[in-house]
Amino acid sequence: MRIDFREFLGKRVLVVGEVGSGKTKLLARFLEFLIGSGYGSEVTLIDLAPSYRGVGRLVEEHTDAVRAVRYLKPDKIFPPRLLGRDCEEVLKYAELNYRAAEKLFGEFAEKPSKILLVNDLTIYLHRGEVERLLEIIGLAETFAATAYEGSVLEDDKGSGVTARERRLLSELKREMNIVLRL
Repeated sequence: MRIDFREFLGKRVLVVGEVGSGKTKLLARFLEFLIGSGYGSEVTLIDLAPSYRGVGRLVEEHTDAVRAVRYLKPDKIFPPRLLGRDCEEVLKYAELNYRAAEKLFGEFAEKPSKILLVNDLTIYLHRGEVERLLEIIGLAETFAATAYEGSVLEDDKGSGVTARERRLLSELKREMNIVLRL
């Protein structure tokens, strides 16, 4: 897939796909494009990937370009469906992730940049709201994010996380200018 990253500028872009489809790698290439085009000082990257056994890789695992931008990531993010042994644990991990993500979104809101990149946005959707995301997205001129959309992580131990993720992702996709499916 050949992509002209110039088409992303001034737009809301969402990259969706299955585990291992290349979503984070594409976001890393966009980040490198931004830095190479002189936008480095205008970029904030919020990385919510859990990086657990090959699932949810961090952008920094693909590129050193994260050092040239404002790079925000929580101390710890959990893959709720993979770590949770039952419904209660899945929801506990989802709540911990939500709090960690919300803290970083708050930091961005206090000092927004023209360009906002978010890796693994679906981690937030397990407990967060689309309206809040749209507020944060609206603070940037250019927005690009990755989001899980697939069946590998379907088993949520009866927590409802998967159905919620799908419903809210569908709502979010309607607010995007470009949705890329990998």
